[in-house]
Amino acid sequence: MADAGLARGDVADIVANVRLTGGGRTDPFGDDLVDVHLRAGRIVDIAPAGALPVRGRVVDGGGGWSVPGLWDHHVHTVQWALVAQRRLLDDATSYAHAARIMTDAPILSDGRRVGTGFRDALWTDEPTLAILDAETGEVPTYLINADVHSVWLNSAALRREGHEPDGVGILREAPAFEISRRLNAVPPEMADRLVADAADAAAARGVVGIVDLDMAWNEEAWARRLSTGFDALRIEFGIYPYHLERALAEGLQTGDPVRGVTSDLVHVGPLKVITDGSLGTRTAACSHAYPGDVHDHGVLTVPPDELVALMTSAAGGGLACAIHAIGDVANSNALDAFALSGAWGSIEHAQLVAHADIPRFARLGISASVQPEHAVDDRDVADALWAGQTAVPYPLRAFVDAGVPLLLGSDAPVAPLDPWAAMAAAVHRTRDGREPWHAEQAIDAATALAASTHGGSGDGAATIEPGAVADLVVCDRDPLTAGDAAMRGTAAVATLLGGRLTHRA
Repeated sequence: MADAGLARGDVADIVANVRLTGGGRTDPFGDDLVDVHLRAGRIVDIAPAGALPVRGRVVDGGGGWSVPGLWDHHVHTVQWALVAQRRLLDDATSYAHAARIMTDAPILSDGRRVGTGFRDALWTDEPTLAILDAETGEVPTYLINADVHSVWLNSAALRREGHEPDGVGILREAPAFEISRRLNAVPPEMADRLVADAADAAAARGVVGIVDLDMAWNEEAWARRLSTGFDALRIEFGIYPYHLERALAEGLQTGDPVRGVTSDLVHVGPLKVITDGSLGTRTAACSHAYPGDVHDHGVLTVPPDELVALMTSAAGGGLACAIHAIGDVANSNALDAFALSGAWGSIEHAQLVAHADIPRFARLGISASVQPEHAVDDRDVADALWAGQTAVPYPLRAFVDAGVPLLLGSDAPVAPLDPWAAMAAAVHRTRDGREPWHAEQAIDAATALAASTHGGSGDGAATIEPGAVADLVVCDRDPLTAGDAAMRGTAAVATLLGGRLTHRA
């Protein structure tokens, strides 16, 4: 069957010569080649290759494997897109090294230097303003931790942001988030251009949708982007507590389409509440103390009563909840709040969970929205800082065994937005040839793939069948049989969003 030579933006009528995997593993076609017939953005038929007449525009899959379109369930969209302008610090090995790296970071149009992605939890030197000032001078300079829960500023940056230099220059949690919000407040035309570029890159990896958890009033931004032609991804956008009153007053409910523009691509998502810190910043709220200080159990950034009140208001107004909880104490509090408020939704991260709390997720119907690459990135930090914890670190297999739906994501820019990397980390629990870390918590490839589609690995997992929305990816290999490196290297031959090509290799 000849390929019609379709390009990005064209609408296909047939995806030809593909094998079904993931959502099609129980299909009677087995590994035989099939044609997937589309109409009005949905799948209308699946037949053996060439069995039905060819009518319309064809994307020839060339014998590749087709899976449902992929989702990233946790993205900070503008901050992810702005990484393209910022100096990466993932190769820094100390505070002194990170400071030296910033000497050649570009000075942005607003006069700042911004670096991102350093991981300092195991560094042995001490951060001081003197070190950073000596390398960066009077140019306001900002170094954002990979987990975004802390920012290191030089004296010029501290003065610019209204902080008195304190000899160290590190801000954590709410003050750090405020700095990130300010740095993300670039001109809309710049943000929208960078978001469009990042979205195209995601589509090239097989992504059809993301949950946008930017710390902003996101509806306005997405209506603007749609009005200027954004069409690469489906979006569900989050709402933060400081915007909850406005959202409720304006009647926003989870699942509603964005207002102000006619589109089926962007919808209201959940209330997002950050209830504790992070492992990398050593602020995740844990039952056992961090090494070196018997009083240091991390921080709860939202008191339990306040969390229940927020979630009760959200649920009453029709908003789902996405609750950031990393430490075991934070996870227990989040589950309590779901039970008391009647809210529904997900716990985001769920990196350290008490044994008794794992089945509570299932009993309450709460999804675990997890980022498997964090387990690979954090393995050494977790071994060092959480060695005394009795809860389960990154308990993916335990969640699956308990019947808890999984939603996979990246937390971009904390990890790259790459669903194949997330799946590989979930299935193989390693990277770069190291021994698997806590291999007993690995999950099977089919579950990882389902968790990487809209709705996650629960009963509503996406499938390839007649009647389903034609959000499809044609891959160059079967991800269900790929090893770690092969899964990470999976290429999207074509990505279709409602039958429309958003990527064509």
